[in-house]
Amino acid sequence: MENMMGLLSVHFQRGVNLAVRDMRSSDPYVVVKMGKQKLKTGVVKRNVNPVWDETLTLSVTEINLPITLCVYDKDRFSFDDKMGDAEFEIALFIKVLRMRLEGLPDGTVITKVQPNRENCLAEESCIIWSKGKLVQNMALRLRNVECGEVELQLQWIDVPSSRGL
Repeated sequence: MENMMGLLSVHFQRGVNLAVRDMRSSDPYVVVKMGKQKLKTGVVKRNVNPVWDETLTLSVTEINLPITLCVYDKDRFSFDDKMGDAEFEIALFIKVLRMRLEGLPDGTVITKVQPNRENCLAEESCIIWSKGKLVQNMALRLRNVECGEVELQLQWIDVPSSRGL
């Protein structure tokens, strides 16, 4: 991919208070999309507070493309039920990456993003320096559903053969 800037690692940590779509629970998984890319986590059976602890990696070619995620309930004999969706931007994360920060104390908060009507943040999202890398922690409130949040962490991966930031 000659237009690739680098890779974005999206670590899906957990879901919180997801909607019940089966009799008493759900079997949730996440589908994440950026442009034409589409990846999915594994299914966590019978759990509305799933721990995925799974990392999916997207190729970034355009920083202004939104990243969308949809949570689904896996069904055996019918179509999977939608359990909500969310969307987030990475432009600010990339802007901070371009600052080429180095040698900061672990846990240093570089900037914060506040929840508002234009984003799906459930709470303040911090871009921090952690273990020699820049990461962004997010708790996203799911839309188009009665309840639920997804917690994730973003991390950038430089690729030597890419055009870079």
